[in-house]
Amino acid sequence: MKLIMCPTAPFDFELSTTIFSDGDREIRTYYKGKYWQVVRIANELFLIVITSIGTVDKPRLVVEVREDTRLLGESLEKVRETVISLFNLNFNLERFYKEVSPDNIMSKLIRQLRGYKSPTTQTVFEALISSITEQQISLAAAFSIQKRMVRTFGDVIRINKSVYYAFPKPKTLASATIEQLRACGLNTRKAEYIRDIAALISDDKLNLEKFKSHENTNEIVDELCKLRGVGDWTAELTLIRGMHKLDVIPANDLGLKRTISHYYCNDKKISSKDVRTIAKKWGNWKGLAYFYLIMAERLAIEI
Repeated sequence: MKLIMCPTAPFDFELSTTIFSDGDREIRTYYKGKYWQVVRIANELFLIVITSIGTVDKPRLVVEVREDTRLLGESLEKVRETVISLFNLNFNLERFYKEVSPDNIMSKLIRQLRGYKSPTTQTVFEALISSITEQQISLAAAFSIQKRMVRTFGDVIRINKSVYYAFPKPKTLASATIEQLRACGLNTRKAEYIRDIAALISDDKLNLEKFKSHENTNEIVDELCKLRGVGDWTAELTLIRGMHKLDVIPANDLGLKRTISHYYCNDKKISSKDVRTIAKKWGNWKGLAYFYLIMAERLAIEI
């Protein structure tokens, strides 16, 4: 079954999915013009395969939905809503572009990254767990751990004799042993953090999804930081990735410090305080500016 979707322009599909080009083909990846991922809708798994048939200014997507069960109309509409959320297809970038235009450096980066929409995880839980795995290690090492976690604990969908994996449910990770989590590459503390958070959700003592409707991001950060193993960096990253809350910035992020230093400070060493000072010029768009800077570094853009 296929869906035709028309995102709010501008939208560069290739640019917005390129960060997944090194992804696991049985989990989530972008390869030869196609993006695919397993999504969970009402406890059913679906493989979505997305292709662009439009342009940046007239974007149009074809979403192929593959499943091993009968796809009902209600589920199909939920798939549509999920795809919109994953890539923030209804978000109007022009507001961001206009309000940060006084920043000459950011404006130059935007001209080369026009249409880039930052992706969002399907659940806040996924964003939080992924951010915990990335604490104080390289992204390459973190992605390897995340891949092993998904393959070990994620639910499976089989399509045409191929196997695909969904991000693990809280209940599954709550039931895992520390040894099983460590086998994925986590150290003992991170394994405990992840299992404890998963257990809180599984026992209905924590509802991360409710934070999506909260407007005060400082309060959300404070609430997340009450969880063992979660500090400002992890909480702020979770808000951006899992809730599309764009008025925060993970100022302690080493990669961000390096990137801001390169584009704004002639590659001089800078502090987290320096990052927050520079980020003030982006107003309520700090989180999106963060994505644009990281993408600019990834593509080695010079201005």
